[in-house]
Parts: sequence; C-alpha cells; structure tokens
Amino acid sequence: MAHVSVWLHTVWATKNREKILVTGKRELICEHIKQNASEKGFYIDIVNGYLDHLHCLMALRSDWTVAKQLQMIKGEAAHWANKNSILENKLEWADEYFAASVSMDKLDIVRNYILNQEAHHRTNSFEAEYVRFLSAYGLNQG
Repeated sequence: MAHVSVWLHTVWATKNREKILVTGKRELICEHIKQNASEKGFYIDIVNGYLDHLHCLMALRSDWTVAKQLQMIKGEAAHWANKNSILENKLEWADEYFAASVSMDKLDIVRNYILNQEAHHRTNSFEAEYVRFLSAYGLNQG
C-alpha cells in the first residue's frame, strides 16, 4: 500500500470566465464536488470560490496525476450541474487550471484563504489573483 501525503491548492475558472457561480448555487456545486471526490476515493478539505472560479484544497490520490484528479472533479461537476439544471446557463469549465503543492504547516493559511473568497473578491479580480499565483510560482502565463 502506498502512503502518500500531497496536498494541492487548485484553482479553475468557468469557460470564458462567465460569472454564473452565484451564491447559493455555487455552494451546491461545491458540496457536490466534495461528495463526488469522496466517492472516487480522494479527500477535498475545502472548495469555494466566487462568481467565475473555484479554489480547492485537496489531497492527491497516490495513483492519479493532478490532471486526472481535476478532470474527475471538473467534468463530473459540470455534467451533474447541467443534468440537474442547477444554473440558469450551462456550466462549462475553462481548460486551464492552477495547481500548487501546499506544505502541512500552511494548510490553515490556504484553508482560510479559500474560505474567504467572496470577501477577497470584493476588492480583487480573479484575473489579478491568477496572475499573482502564476508569478509567485514562476509559472509562464502563456
């Protein structure tokens, strides 16, 4: 049996950054994402976001890549939301995403950051936040 502890902070946006993840509906989608992850055998600590994107703090499954795990989250959530008419518009996710490892001693900081997304985005745009993440981790924006 593999014993792996890899924590990830991931961020992904709606397609064309449509502002469709309205309060109330966003929470339904986030709860479903956590439930679906549990059924697929991985742990999501917290998932939250704002109108056009979500942040997620999760443990990576030992037998999956980051890309596969996010595909399982994003694809299934969109399918579920659309099948159940959760949103007025069709939910589609952008292809790109951000993912960074999180050390155990920083989990509370990331958890609180994700928890406070609505307040954070009253003064900070998603675009500025995303560019800041990419820059902080030395990732190319292209």
